[in-house]
Amino acid sequence: MPTAAAPIISSVQKLVLYETRARYFLVGSNHAETKYRVLKIDRTEPKDLVIIDDRHVYTQQEVRELLGRLDLGNRTKMGQKGSSGLFRAVSAFGVVGFVRFLEGYYIVLITKRRKMAEIGGHAVYKIEDTNTIYIPNDSVRVTHPDEARYLRIFQNVDLSSNFYFSYSYDLSHSLQYNLTVLRMPLEMLKSETTQNRQESFDIFEDEGLITQGGSGVFGICSEPYMKYVWNGELLDIIKNTVHRDWLLYIIHGFCGQSKLLIYGRPVYVTLIARRSSKFAGTRFLKRGANCEGDVANEVETEQILCDASVISFTAGSYSSYVQVRGSVPLYWSQDISTMMPKPPITLDQADPFAHVAALHFDQMLQRFGSPIIILNLVKEREKRKHERILSEELVAAVTYLNQFLPPEHTIVYIPWDMAKYTKSKLCNVLDRLNVIAESVVKKTGFFVNRPDSYCNILRPDEKWNELGGCVIPTGRLQTGILRTNCVDCLDRTNTAQFMVGKCALAYQLYSLGLIDKPNLQFDTDAVRLFEELYEDHGDTLSLQYGGSQLVHRVKTYRKIAPWTQHSKDIMQTLSRYYSNAFSDADRQDSINLFLGVFHPTEGKPHLWELPTDFYLHHKNTMRLLPTRRSYTHWWTPEVIKHLPLPYDEVICAANLKKLIVKKFHKHEEEIDIHNEFFRPYELSSFDDTFCLAMTSSARDFMPKTVGIDPSPFTVRKPDETGKSVLGNKSNREEAVLQRKTAASAPPPPSEEAVSSSSEDDSGTDREEEGSVSQRSTPVKMTDTGDSAKVTENMVQPMKEVYGINLSDGLSEEDFCIYSRFVQLGQSQHKQDKGSQQLCSRCSDGVIKLTPISAFSQDNIYEVQPPRVDRKSAEIFQAHIQASQGIMQPLGKEDTSVYREYIRNRYL
Repeated sequence: MPTAAAPIISSVQKLVLYETRARYFLVGSNHAETKYRVLKIDRTEPKDLVIIDDRHVYTQQEVRELLGRLDLGNRTKMGQKGSSGLFRAVSAFGVVGFVRFLEGYYIVLITKRRKMAEIGGHAVYKIEDTNTIYIPNDSVRVTHPDEARYLRIFQNVDLSSNFYFSYSYDLSHSLQYNLTVLRMPLEMLKSETTQNRQESFDIFEDEGLITQGGSGVFGICSEPYMKYVWNGELLDIIKNTVHRDWLLYIIHGFCGQSKLLIYGRPVYVTLIARRSSKFAGTRFLKRGANCEGDVANEVETEQILCDASVISFTAGSYSSYVQVRGSVPLYWSQDISTMMPKPPITLDQADPFAHVAALHFDQMLQRFGSPIIILNLVKEREKRKHERILSEELVAAVTYLNQFLPPEHTIVYIPWDMAKYTKSKLCNVLDRLNVIAESVVKKTGFFVNRPDSYCNILRPDEKWNELGGCVIPTGRLQTGILRTNCVDCLDRTNTAQFMVGKCALAYQLYSLGLIDKPNLQFDTDAVRLFEELYEDHGDTLSLQYGGSQLVHRVKTYRKIAPWTQHSKDIMQTLSRYYSNAFSDADRQDSINLFLGVFHPTEGKPHLWELPTDFYLHHKNTMRLLPTRRSYTHWWTPEVIKHLPLPYDEVICAANLKKLIVKKFHKHEEEIDIHNEFFRPYELSSFDDTFCLAMTSSARDFMPKTVGIDPSPFTVRKPDETGKSVLGNKSNREEAVLQRKTAASAPPPPSEEAVSSSSEDDSGTDREEEGSVSQRSTPVKMTDTGDSAKVTENMVQPMKEVYGINLSDGLSEEDFCIYSRFVQLGQSQHKQDKGSQQLCSRCSDGVIKLTPISAFSQDNIYEVQPPRVDRKSAEIFQAHIQASQGIMQPLGKEDTSVYREYIRNRYL
């Protein structure tokens, strides 16, 4: 089913900031540099931000003439050629926003970017570098002694570390939401277009719109979900002043993409993590929830699977699964002033009616639908009450809230003491997690944009028939969400999310017809690739919140981690403790300033003078108590009516107001994702192609030995893997050297420290092997007895490479078969159409081949030319005549397309 609309591509992707003494001129263009917009920023106001957007779309020639006039008009002497009145200050790729402390405003520009992923042809970029520029001129600047300190605190938020944006894809929403919006009925889009045109104050909004017959295409741009936008406060001052293309919303978290090759068929596996900007902060300084129901360390993780052979959202196959992590939604904290590794947990406020938990779960029902499944991984049995305090309060809150919900939409609570099961030698942690994951995915389902494959009907699977979610004519929708938490929501949570994601990945592959059963085994290339993505995801989120990488990984819980991993865990624990004790307070101040939680004001205490930021995040403490919600009907009435579907994805008047709908000509660049992705107007090389540079299962995980099954779903032995998943990723040469010298390594001392199934890349191993890699003959390190084994490992046996041992003589039977094969290839079979007899000729008369059947003309020996219709023959003849200088007259449609191209490109 074709989509009713297309995403609107921003026409501001390249920016140049020009400077005069009185103005800044920000010139933005699309990637093809055919359409331009101009912002004028006043530099004569010391503390106010004055921005003028004429909302006109310029051509390249018009922009050159405008800049030429500005240059001529701002020279110090009229007619002087030596000095320029217009200076080019900086080139950029987007505007992060505008910020003011105690003096004038600053503009923050993205100066470097890097492509991280592709979703349906829409590029996702990571910010690599930014530039903060002071707007007012020095002649009007009013200096303040604390301005430099505020600027330093603001810049402590490293924008080059895990901030992402896209010009055409809404990263703050899930794939399910974005594709649901694009599949809205045409009647609603037409009415919304009419309403937007009546309410729009942009007189140039519909400039250049040509709608001839049915050639118009609807473009849709949705409002971002501000909870996951990190520069919303920085753009708020210009939101209602400038055109929407200037507003570039960024998210914070993680984005990674890898390529899974299934017998040459490329499938992209993408992992996107969105960190909430509400109640954001560091590990011990932000715990629990605030008065509005926003919890600490809340991250929405989405895994997207797409068939990369077709990039279009219309014709391609896409699937996604979403899950959430977040702190326990209660009023609780930990006092770090005692300098203890595990500070005691304190419940700050009594909440007998679960008010804050009700607000939190109401948000989740609105965004994800029902059921909400809570997987609580905190400890249940402790000699001294510590983590169990949170479990008891959370059980009481969920029990209270559930008694007012309809039975079919109640919150599902799953407590599981993961730490206790890890210590037990009789229990397998991941097996138990796999059982939980299966039950969770069956309840929530997942999103896929195509109906069930016919092969699923031919080969029905019991697990598939039990799958939940919502089935629609165009595919499936995920209804409900899994919410996982431990105390920190780092190590245990990441492993649990990986197991649930692995289970969902199997269903996603099965729904796209790529595997015959919805089940994936460990030690396959596909799971290793997915495990690497999740460990990068866990390390990144752990660094952002806890100050160090993951301490316990998937291999730790599989109990196959190498003995060197224990020393790395100790170092990560120390690094996390140091960060929490000494640097978290400064990081928290930077986050509060960047997100606009604290606004510097003259005459009020400075940010570094506040004893606590509790009052900044809990706004109810600074005003009279608001009207509380009902203690029984704690949900939003509109949300409960549409369950299990999420209210945000329901087509209603309130949600339609969040959309911007505009009608374009079918060849307009704002909706042409083909030109945006392939960029035929610029020279490109294969070396710079993103899809070749990303991690690939065939190149980085599949064994290089010939004859091995190339399927990424085949279980490999530990020594067959092409790449290690554990630890930081070292060079391939070093990994190969570690495999060569593995035979001479001493065995580990204990049973629990058994070496991993794939080689370890820890820093200790790199130091030891570094001295080895500098030698020309590393085999000489071993003694005479071991050197033979190492040499044997270095040189692969001939039978393993070619399938046979060439040094052995062939048997008489094999030689006879081989001779017949050679002579069959040398024989020439020609078919006589009259007699339908096949003549064969033997070589040297050794073996005479007697045909037993007659071959048709189209076979492996003779190929019948295909039939060409009349129109194709005319096109080919016209092509030949064009090469000889004989041109055919253009048709009416060709002339119209050519004129449209000239108008968009040059006029």
